[in-house]
Amino acid sequence: MRALQIRLVDNMTSDYQISKIVKVGTARVGGGGPLALIAGPCVIEDREITLEMARVIAQVSAEFGIPAIFKTSFDKANRMSISSYRGPGLEEGLEVLAAVKRDAAIPIVTDIHLPHQAERVAEVVDLLQIPAFLCRQTDLVVAVARTGKPLLIKKGQFMAPEDMASILEKATSGGAGGVLVAERGTTFGSHRLVVDMRALAEMQRFGWPVVFDATHSVQLPGASGTASGGEREFVAPLARAAAAVGIDALFVEVHPEPANAKSDAETQLPLAELPGLLKQVLAADAARRAVMEGSPE
Repeated sequence: MRALQIRLVDNMTSDYQISKIVKVGTARVGGGGPLALIAGPCVIEDREITLEMARVIAQVSAEFGIPAIFKTSFDKANRMSISSYRGPGLEEGLEVLAAVKRDAAIPIVTDIHLPHQAERVAEVVDLLQIPAFLCRQTDLVVAVARTGKPLLIKKGQFMAPEDMASILEKATSGGAGGVLVAERGTTFGSHRLVVDMRALAEMQRFGWPVVFDATHSVQLPGASGTASGGEREFVAPLARAAAAVGIDALFVEVHPEPANAKSDAETQLPLAELPGLLKQVLAADAARRAVMEGSPE
């Protein structure tokens, strides 16, 4: 019997695609540039605390040499209970976001739930977010796209990654100034989300920057009865894994005291732990880039 001869090679082809660059205020996301950070509290709770968190996030991003976008919500319209805290509302919330933008000199992203809010919100923020539950709402996506601002679209927990192609077509045909597409887990039975890392690679094929939402991916929807639960201990390992696969931005909600947060108390990361998380994620990102570029390191 002839011996099987195998020639080993040290290179491997990859489907990883360099995304387009999307400009979000002063930040540039994608195009093979540094991993961007999208971070902030789930919802505006207090003006001064929100301003201070924005300053800290801007400082941390400067220390790591990465672009940052501050995220928070003026209204959380998809709460589990009618009595859940929703935020200060549109006008007061936008006033806080405008103050953050002036004071911390950082681009802003917030989510909207209704088409008529799009133009008003676009006057203040640099990036408009479509919530995962609403990503198929054509009127909402088109209204946001028509502002000409870039969009951050969360992939619905009920959707396959390839299904996002139609959503992206709605956004781009509507005139959006670029799109970021985010993975945030997929429903797997009751009160459970799972993250299939293949989704990141699938969505890279669209050519737009891919974002990994590390904190919502560990959510346990409805598990606390009138609110969602979560498994915060898995934020770091999932974020490292996503960076190793290849992402353009990391989305993470942070709070000075998550246990006292008025929303997503079990998934938000303590603000003090953000530098440690970034150190891990950027190390995984650097290792991936070194391998992809053929570096001997």
